[in-house]
Amino acid sequence: MKKTFESALFKFAYFPNYDKAIEFLAENLADPEAWEFSDANEKHYSILKSYLEHIFRKLKAENKVAYTSNNSHACFNTGLVTKNLEPIFAFFEEYRKPRKGKDNPQYCFKAFLKESDIQLLKTFPSRHPDIADFFQKPEDLIFNPRCQLIPQLDHIIEDNLTRFPIHIQSLDSGEIRRRLDGAIEEVKKRVKTNYKLAVPQFYNNRIQLLLPLNLTPGSPNPDLALVIHKISDDTYTARTCLTLKMAYNNARLIVKPQSVWLKP
Repeated sequence: MKKTFESALFKFAYFPNYDKAIEFLAENLADPEAWEFSDANEKHYSILKSYLEHIFRKLKAENKVAYTSNNSHACFNTGLVTKNLEPIFAFFEEYRKPRKGKDNPQYCFKAFLKESDIQLLKTFPSRHPDIADFFQKPEDLIFNPRCQLIPQLDHIIEDNLTRFPIHIQSLDSGEIRRRLDGAIEEVKKRVKTNYKLAVPQFYNNRIQLLLPLNLTPGSPNPDLALVIHKISDDTYTARTCLTLKMAYNNARLIVKPQSVWLKP
């Protein structure tokens, strides 16, 4: 049975007009980047919304949400910056208008503010929380070409077939396996000569790497992202694959991907 998604951010705070706040953050405050996927008919900033939800969860786990001494206000570092590289914070005050019949959060969102904003400085004069910490060892972010990669093909296909393109799903099981095996063997060779093909992502509290899988003959564009992680000092394994949208959302948590293949 599929779990119902529950927003930790919305449980923490009431947002009077979340969409407007997100639009302001994306269009007026943060350093510009693509916050919506290129095939979307309308701009809803889905990448930014996913980013903020999961950044907040990580910050909560690291105890990096700051509170005033009387708990009247709270704030956290979004990890985003302005064009001039000034950190941007989410700012909250105690929620004073509980809605009847609702499980009301403790706080109400007020604004996204840059660090020099007078409202933020007056409330938090010297206690600005740090950004989320996603890795302890920088080498985890880079593919090691000396390591072998051993994928679990059966698991990848059986558990993730619905993520494959429709034209691949319709093939017989033998052909799907051959396509997947061939794509993995190809990307193994490519990543050993170009380590930048491997894009780091954060998932299940650990760093993993994403590799492009080209399953469609003649197409220069990848169809899926293969998720690999280390199981020993000299071996990577792969048990799952992601759609490119899923992969981008996960990768954007750490940093804006600078990749030739993983784009919104």
